Amino acid sequence: MEEKNALVVFQDKNIRRIWFQDEWYFSVVDVVGALIDNKRPRKYWSDLKIKLIREGSELSEKIGQLKLIAEDGKLRETDCANTQSILRLIQSIHSPRAEPFKLWLAKVGYERVQEIENPELAQERMKSLYEQKGYSKEWIEKRLRGIAVRQELTDEWKARDVKEKVEFAILTNEISKATFGKTVEEYKDFKGLNKENLRDHMNDLELIFTMLGEKVTTEITKAKDAQGFKENKKATKEGGEVAGNARKDAEKKIGKSVSTNENYLTEPEKRKRLK
Repeated sequence: MEEKNALVVFQDKNIRRIWFQDEWYFSVVDVVGALIDNKRPRKYWSDLKIKLIREGSELSEKIGQLKLIAEDGKLRETDCANTQSILRLIQSIHSPRAEPFKLWLAKVGYERVQEIENPELAQERMKSLYEQKGYSKEWIEKRLRGIAVRQELTDEWKARDVKEKVEFAILTNEISKATFGKTVEEYKDFKGLNKENLRDHMNDLELIFTMLGEKVTTEITKAKDAQGFKENKKATKEGGEVAGNARKDAEKKIGKSVSTNENYLTEPEKRKRLK
């Protein structure tokens, strides 16, 4: 499957999608049409949906209607589902074309069990993926350490009655603003990124100061036993300010800004975003 703006292509079949609630949602009818030897994918999906509801499947509850471009060029509501639900749906479709997806799911499931039993496998797999993308081993070590620091902080937030997603995002922006003078979205705009992960496009120093802000925030949060969103927001500002002051001192010594608009996108991808 390769990305084409709001479309992915599978075996010459266009599958519509839309970015919704921070993830891709795909047209269910399009996915069904790409997997079955049937000229009536809407009827197939309608029958399958009834069958799933009768069986008490929770999958039908995960599917909602979003507006996508129809054949007549107009926006029309159609059943859509996120990646996880689409992969579950594929399990219910009897088609030779679905087999590659099912085999992949089985492999991923087996690997996940292995990783639960031995977390080091997950880390090694992640290292391998970054190496394949061309990152240096030194950068990868910092990135993985940053993931651990971030996990420690979010675990504290969860335990202190901070709501995931919305409040997590607000607190993360507070740290970023205090550390770099930019929110996460502002930083992504600065680097010319769209849906990419910002930290995957940071250099060594950017990663280090990001870690510092989050690690200090974690320690302040624990030291003050911050509870709830309001108290944790204060802790994030204080943690970010420590990192921000350290960044400013470093910039004075090295004579240049730590923040840079450089990123790890390939040259063709960079040119495409400049158009």
